[in-house]
Amino acid sequence: MTTETKPLGGRIALVAGATRGAGRGIAVALGAAGATVYVTGRTTRARASEVGRTTETIEETAELVTAAGGEGIAVPTDHLEIEQVRALVERIDKERGRLDVLVNDVWGGEHLIKFGEKFWETDLDGGLRMLELGVKTHAITSRLAVPLLVRHSGGLVVEVTDGTAEYNGTRFRENLFYDLAKNAPIRMAFGLAGGLAEVGCAAVAISPGWLRSEQMLEAFGVTEENWRDATAKVPGFGVAESPAYVGRAVAALAADPDRARWNGRSLSSGGLAKEYGFTDTDGSRPDAWGFLIAQETDENVSPDDYR
Repeated sequence: MTTETKPLGGRIALVAGATRGAGRGIAVALGAAGATVYVTGRTTRARASEVGRTTETIEETAELVTAAGGEGIAVPTDHLEIEQVRALVERIDKERGRLDVLVNDVWGGEHLIKFGEKFWETDLDGGLRMLELGVKTHAITSRLAVPLLVRHSGGLVVEVTDGTAEYNGTRFRENLFYDLAKNAPIRMAFGLAGGLAEVGCAAVAISPGWLRSEQMLEAFGVTEENWRDATAKVPGFGVAESPAYVGRAVAALAADPDRARWNGRSLSSGGLAKEYGFTDTDGSRPDAWGFLIAQETDENVSPDDYR
């Protein structure tokens, strides 16, 4: 199958924050569906970001996109720097003349999160940095990239976050700055929806479940090959999903001719798997948010019931 005959053949995508985790999974899945994918982030083979990881780079993500069947283009970008983002969008415009899918997955604030503290005890500088990384970056990127996206009808903006509107709306995410950072993308998608609908485009928020990101696997001392070993210590990890799962969710959404029906909605990888019929890499369909909600009233519920 040539790129042109794939579901997203000829489409141009920007995945902002594609160095690792969900962003990388989304970029690769879009590439597998035939898209040309610009992948951005701060960690390159020459320089690491404040996250401090050198094992994943945007160049590697771009190569994975190309190997999957698309075309990956790595562009080092700090999405807090307006002129860098402006130059990125201008480059896409010059090289492709359009943008069909914008994925806002910029984050990189895990090292700043401290749970179990009262708000007035938290580190203010670290908290404000979380808001910069998880909110300001998204606002800058959408403001500068959406004018290119709306030139053609059918454009899609995807705000990646942690938690759905249903889950986050009635539950405090333990750290106020983190809570704000992860609720803001949901409101961004909701706020963009009306204006985008008027020009034939759409915006959604999407959340993976318990993500087996590179950092999460490392924290548990396991790999993608033996990740189930971690359930001996944390049984709930049995509902975890690979980054490919949320990637397939975004690719399915982008390829849906009727994707505008989701405009303004808060979605999850597990929910979209039921809608579109795709699976995770092991053939299962994890529903982490369903499991977490069920666990609140039944401590004996099994993760296996939500795969």
